[in-house]
Amino acid sequence: MQTLSRKSQLTIGAILALLMMLTRTDHFGSIASLPDASLAVFFLVGFYLQPAWLFALFLGLAGAIDYVAIRFAGVSNWCVSPAYFFLIPTYGVMWYAGHWYASRHSHRFWTLMRLAGALLVSTISAFLLSDGSFYLLSGRFGSWQATAYAARVLHYLPPYAGYTFLYVLFAAAMHVLIITLRHIRTRAAGSEPGAF
Repeated sequence: MQTLSRKSQLTIGAILALLMMLTRTDHFGSIASLPDASLAVFFLVGFYLQPAWLFALFLGLAGAIDYVAIRFAGVSNWCVSPAYFFLIPTYGVMWYAGHWYASRHSHRFWTLMRLAGALLVSTISAFLLSDGSFYLLSGRFGSWQATAYAARVLHYLPPYAGYTFLYVLFAAAMHVLIITLRHIRTRAAGSEPGAF
């Protein structure tokens, strides 16, 4: 498992909090906004940030963003129902998957398969928890019908998972870039003048 300095964890935490604040108001994005990054944020919190209590802090942030968006920014409260509380295990699945992957991560190309597997399983699980609970408990769909829910899964799961994968892929690319630049800087500092 990687160990980041306190400064690095604070910087990453601030970036992830800002990303969630900027994207949480629109699930699938629009011309004026990026798609919701919350699932990716919780995965990355699990991967990068050591104290487990930060999961609760980010849960509180998500709830606060929703409250402000609905109360003061005119965002619809259509998604707020008894199923809203299922966001806790939804984000918990993502956090745990990131934490699980962090303990198995190495700076080797083949670990991307582990990352993809952890992300795929956690994102599908998160979808079934959040969307399934909304379908069953929100009171907006009448009686449960397997064919209607299957159509819903086929419609909503691809963008739900796709945007999560894109955000984590971008974070992974930034991670590799930063590690590579640090390695180059360390090698340059350790070499003799004129070595380049």
